[in-house]
Amino acid sequence: MTTTSTLPTYNGWATYETWNVSLWMQNNQFLYNTAKACVEYCGDNETPYEKFIRCMSNGEMYTTRDNVRWDSVAVDHDEINEMMAEFVDADDDNRVINHQTTPCD
Repeated sequence: MTTTSTLPTYNGWATYETWNVSLWMQNNQFLYNTAKACVEYCGDNETPYEKFIRCMSNGEMYTTRDNVRWDSVAVDHDEINEMMAEFVDADDDNRVINHQTTPCD
């Protein structure tokens, strides 16, 4: 007998919040460039999305424009980290192209 997952998803994402975060990161130039920089500059002690959340908090930007908090427990961090990794061109030695943001400390 074959079983299939019956977990609900939202537009292919784990949750509405995950979808909303991904939507904003992929469709806003500032957020996209910041996310790319977070992939490149995250330390060994944090994931790119954790660094992104910290950067947004440092800039006092706590939510998407749809009022979804970047740090919401409903956001699937694994899915967002996978998406963010795709922002960086692996053929360019993981350097950010057209980088317009300053890395967060």
